[in-house]
Amino acid sequence: MAWDKPKPDDRSDNVEKLQNMVFNTIQNMERAEESMANTDCEQQLEQIQAKNERRRESIDAFRSEIKDEYAHQQGEE
Repeated sequence: MAWDKPKPDDRSDNVEKLQNMVFNTIQNMERAEESMANTDCEQQLEQIQAKNERRRESIDAFRSEIKDEYAHQQGEE
């Protein structure tokens, strides 16, 4: 039956998906920084800063993965 077979590994749009993830993460960081201006709570400020630091780390990982995916698409693996 057709549903028994796993889907083939389609990596053709991975670079685009990863680029969208970077874009969305940057937007989330910007929104979080804007919200920092509207709070006086030190704990909330620290939480937002910590979350944005994790987002920066994620962006670095996404960019590294984009390079890997691009190299794979170019046959440079």
